[in-house]
Amino acid sequence: MNPLPAGYRLVDVPEDRMREFLEVDRLAFAFDSTPETDAIVPITFTWDRAQAVEDPAGGLAAVHASYPHDLPVPGTSIACSGLTWVGARPDQRRRGLLTAMIDSHFARSLDRGEPVSALFAAEHAIYGRYGYGSAADDVRVKIARGAALRDVPGSEELTVTLATADVAAHSAVVDEVHRAAGAGRPGWITRDTEVWRTRMLVDPPAWREGAEPLRIATVRDASGNARAFALFRRKENWAEGGPAGVVKVREAVALDAAATHRLWSFLLDLDLTATVEGPLLPVDDPLLLLLENPRAVVPKVNDNLWVRLLDLPVALAGRRYSAPVDVVLEVTDARLTANAGRWRLTTGARQDDGAYPAEVTRTQDDADLVLDVRELGAAYLGGRSFAAQARAGLVTERTPGTLQTAAAAFLWPVAPMCNYVW
Repeated sequence: MNPLPAGYRLVDVPEDRMREFLEVDRLAFAFDSTPETDAIVPITFTWDRAQAVEDPAGGLAAVHASYPHDLPVPGTSIACSGLTWVGARPDQRRRGLLTAMIDSHFARSLDRGEPVSALFAAEHAIYGRYGYGSAADDVRVKIARGAALRDVPGSEELTVTLATADVAAHSAVVDEVHRAAGAGRPGWITRDTEVWRTRMLVDPPAWREGAEPLRIATVRDASGNARAFALFRRKENWAEGGPAGVVKVREAVALDAAATHRLWSFLLDLDLTATVEGPLLPVDDPLLLLLENPRAVVPKVNDNLWVRLLDLPVALAGRRYSAPVDVVLEVTDARLTANAGRWRLTTGARQDDGAYPAEVTRTQDDADLVLDVRELGAAYLGGRSFAAQARAGLVTERTPGTLQTAAAAFLWPVAPMCNYVW
């Protein structure tokens, strides 16, 4: 572990130091809040997973916390330590505080039996040097009102109801649809605590930026079963040519193509609006295929989850593979040396769902592929190709032909993504 400067030390942060913890976070991210907003928006981590660096005077210089996620990975799920709330005071930077916190986070996660860590990166350049790989993307779209969608059978049989979002009234249906819609998608972390489910629906006035209160549109079938929902707000605007309001969608989730069509047909045809700004969507979201004119959409692709393998053999054996493979990976890992070395990954018999389990063991056999743990983390959710990494000079093929077979095995047919930032 990297030593802290003299007089600095890592400390657990109890809830009675919450105000200090929040102050560091707000200084680090350059934002403020109010007591009214704080009373509405719950803190989603638990204080037994909060830690900080204390300076020689006893103040908090840097902070972080984590979540005990059940991370969906190809074919199954695995225990994951979700790193969050990472920040240092601007006057305490460049002292190795982040490095000390990351090392502590890794050790604590391993002690809890969490073989994988994941995060959303506030800045792209920070976490690669700690072995995190960019493992998923999301796409955000701006769509003109009235954009046409291809017909989907059954869409016209579904109905849409509109209401003002309310935690008590809508938390259960949002959670139900969100869980069902994300089944089978790597990275789709569900909200497993009441605090998280509340957080997704709270609507402090300070967040509205002049727009209306948060609304919820719910799509239901003839039996009354919820098939989709969208959380959104409209912001009034008038231009010389008439109304030019904006629909800002916080979250839009649907169970199937018909529900997707019905939900977005509603969002794209709201009176007095001109543009719909979409939420985080998977890069393979049905909406992108249903648009009659995809060129009229303004998409923006962003990095989504970053993944770090903490216990390499457990993590690699903890997911499934798309094709049979027997490959020796030579892995470098500067921070967790137990992961470094050569590992043989061998798949077993094909399962009923078409995927393959694998065993991972240490070996002295010659390496087929050479790569850093960062690239392995990037490929872990099935959304990045070893072949693409090799073309970028990040993976080296030692045994001809193994790059193609390993790339095919690690890729997954459903694009990975988490649809909310934690």
